[in-house]
Order: sequence, then C-alpha cells, then structure tokens
Amino acid sequence: MRIQKRRCSVNMTLRILLPLVMILSLILPTSPIKAEENKSSSVNLSILATTDVHANMMDYDYYSDKPTTEFGLARTAQLIEKHRRENPNTLLVDNGDLIQGNPLGEYAVKYEKNDIISGAKTHPIIQVMNSLHYDSGTLGNHEFNYGLEFLDGTIKGAEYPIVNANVKTLSGENRYTPYVIKEKTVTDENGGKHQIKVGYIGFVPPQIMTWDKKNLEGRVQVEDIVESAKKTVPKMKAEGADIVIALAHSGIEKKAQSSGAENAVFDLATKVSGIDAIVSGHQHGLFPDAEYKGADQFDVDKGTINGIPVVMSSSWGKYAGVIDLRLQKTDGAWHVEDAKGSI
Repeated sequence: MRIQKRRCSVNMTLRILLPLVMILSLILPTSPIKAEENKSSSVNLSILATTDVHANMMDYDYYSDKPTTEFGLARTAQLIEKHRRENPNTLLVDNGDLIQGNPLGEYAVKYEKNDIISGAKTHPIIQVMNSLHYDSGTLGNHEFNYGLEFLDGTIKGAEYPIVNANVKTLSGENRYTPYVIKEKTVTDENGGKHQIKVGYIGFVPPQIMTWDKKNLEGRVQVEDIVESAKKTVPKMKAEGADIVIALAHSGIEKKAQSSGAENAVFDLATKVSGIDAIVSGHQHGLFPDAEYKGADQFDVDKGTINGIPVVMSSSWGKYAGVIDLRLQKTDGAWHVEDAKGSI
C-alpha cells in the first residue's frame, strides 16, 4: 500500500514537471557551451620580417666611420616598437644572412670565436636579436661562411628558435630544428583572448654546397626547397599548426623554377599546400614592388603570389616587411580570411 502511494506521488510529480521542462527547453539555450565554441571570432595578426641584415646592428657606416640614416637594425627597431604598440597581435621573424657582412660580424669571428663555440659567450648580434624578442628566425647562406661549429655556437645563444628544414646530415636526418609550433596569445576584435598555434619553417638555397664547399662537403647535404616543404608542411598541420609561416632565405622569380633552384619563393607559393605566409630574402630586393606588376599570379597591390602574402624587405635593416593576416575562427578552426604583404 505504501509503495502504491509512492508510485502515485511520483507519477503526479512527473505530470507536473514534464510540461514545465518542455516549456523551458523552448526558452533556454540547449547547450550554451557548444554555442560559445561555434561563435565566430576575427583576429588581425601582423608578421614583421627582417632579412639580410648582414651584421648591420647599428645605424653606423663602419667603412666611412660615421653614423648613417640609411640602414641599421637600430633604426628598424623603432618601427618594430611602433607596430607592436599599434597591434599587440604582432610576430617578429628574421630571414637569415644575419652574422656576416661588416666589421662587427668579422670582429665576433676573429676575437670571440672560441667563446661563442663553447657557449661561454653569446654572439653579439644574437644578443641584439634576443633583446628585440624575435619569435623565430632561419639561416641564410652566409651563416655557413664560418663553419658549422661556429654556427652551432651562434644558434646556442639564441633565445628564439632558429629553424631550417632542408639542410640534412649525410644519413638524411635534419641537421637543424626543421620547424617549431609556438602558441601566441591574441586578442580578437571584441576583446576576447585566444591561443593560436603558429608554425615556423625555414629554408636555405641548396647552392651553399658550392659556395661553402670547404665547410660543408662530406658533412651535410641540402635538399631542394620545394621538395623539403612538401614533406614537412603537412607534418606541421598534422601537429596542430593553425597557420604556417615559411622563412625562405630564397629570392623571387616570375615563373616556376627547376628542382634545386636558388630562388624558389614563386614555387613555394604555387606548388606547396598549407603555407599561409612567406618571408623572402637573399636577393636584397623588395616585394611587393612594381617590378612584378603584371606577372602571372602576382598581385603587387596586395603583396601576394598565388594568393599567398609574401614580403622581401631589402637588406641591412633598411626596411621591415609586414604581412597582415585577418584570421577567422569558425567551429573551432582558424583560417586566413584575407591577407596582405607590404613594405
């Protein structure tokens, strides 16, 4: 009898609650957490790029023995600081040919070589880069001028990752860290904070095997830039990189090149899937520039090749390249909605 009364009480409670639950389900969101996850977010991300600095840290002409307003990373640093103030969503990268090229670079090799190799001293140029808080860098062909031991010691002092994917050991392993994926905290247009996984990968011309034969022969081999990228970029995406930035110490030709090309940026932009931005260099030229206007797959106004933003910022710290990416997050995934390269 007691059990039957309890059943009646339960049935009556259900008859009262069920209509209420149905009404509430129409009024209240069914899954607020899921709705938040699917909410669209936009982020304006900037990539600042230096290239071919060639040891010109100061705005000083050592050959004329006087200050200059024409070049020097010290002057570029002012642009970097200004841009970071204007857009905290800013990354800073260097594209190689950093440690060689003027008396300051030669001084480090002549008087500090053993300390740099042993790790007792940080290369003075790397000290400057550390103070500017670079996010990543790569190797240029001139990094190999002083031998592998000196280069290893130089890299050791960097507080930012220096990447290269196409210099290999004789057994085919990567001689250097091929790529890194770093998290960057960014702020969207509504003030919301997000974590974006940024992948950095680097390349150097295969011709270093000729230019620095005495330092490299029998010790390393160099893979074609495009071949290396096709192998490695998919790995970066598989490991969760939201965007991939290629630091290519390689120049820009106006058409496709053959395997082993010195200047392979056009091919990186047109033949490799998954790259979102390319920093070019090596030629000491400018991109975007009117020189490329009208060339097939080039958009000089937007600073793109095949829709991929590209910059090449001359040399010696004369310019800073800027790649602006508008990133959109939809259903938990980031993609590039719009992009522009400029000098």
